[in-house]
Amino acid sequence: MDAAEITPEILPLGQDGVLVRFARAVSPEASAAVARFAAEAEGLAGEVAPALASVLLRFDPSQMGRAELVARVEDLLDEREWRGLKDPAPARRWRVPVALDGPQLAEAAELAGLSEAEACEEFLATELRVRAIGFAPGMPYLGFLPEHWNIPRQTDLTPKVPAGALVVAVRQLVLFPTESVTGWRMVGRCAFRPFHRGAKEPFPLAPGDALRFERVEAAELERLEAEPLGGAVCGEIAWPRSG
Repeated sequence: MDAAEITPEILPLGQDGVLVRFARAVSPEASAAVARFAAEAEGLAGEVAPALASVLLRFDPSQMGRAELVARVEDLLDEREWRGLKDPAPARRWRVPVALDGPQLAEAAELAGLSEAEACEEFLATELRVRAIGFAPGMPYLGFLPEHWNIPRQTDLTPKVPAGALVVAVRQLVLFPTESVTGWRMVGRCAFRPFHRGAKEPFPLAPGDALRFERVEAAELERLEAEPLGGAVCGEIAWPRSG
C-alpha cells in the first residue's frame, strides 16, 4: 500500500450519484480524508457512503440536480486542506472476541516478517477503524495495521472460508459475514457476524467505528456463537465539549 497523492476529484456516477475520489490508491492518509469528508458531508445528499479512497453521494433527482450537489461538494472541498489529516474521533468503540487459529496465520506472519506470536500481538494491540463496508452485506474493511502488514493477496483463491472468518492483506483485516471465496489469508475466527438478515438494524458496524479484537480460545468462541453479538460489545464514546 504505497502512499497516495491526495487530489480530490468529483466524478459523475450513474443517474443519481456523485463520486468524490481522494486518491487512486489506498493509504491511511487517503482513508483519513475520506472519513473526514464523509463526516462533514452528512446531510449533503440522501446517502453518503465512504469507501477506502472515495465517497459516494447519492441524491434524489426529483429533489436536487447534479449541478447543485456538485456545487455543494466543491464548497465543502474548498473549506480545508485534505492532505495530512487524522481520522475523526470515533463515536463508538467495539470489542470483538477472536480465536487466532486460522489455517494461514503462520504464512501471513512470515510474509509480514513476524513470528505467529508477534503477529497475534499486533492484531490485538492495534485499534482499527471500520474503513468501508462492502463486497458482501455488512462486511467491514478494518485498518490499518503497521506497514509491514502490506502483504499481497494470494495469487490463487481459497474456495471457501466460513462465516466469521478473519482474513488479512494490504494492512487490513476483513471479517466475513457469510461463507465465501477469498483471495485473503485466514488468520482467525469470530462468533460476531457483521450482517443480520431481517433484523431492524442488519448492519451493527458503521464506517468510522473503532474496533479492537480480544483473544479467546476456540472452546470459548463456540460458546459465544449462541450470544446475540457473538460476545462483541459496543460502547458509545462521550467526548467533552470544547469551550
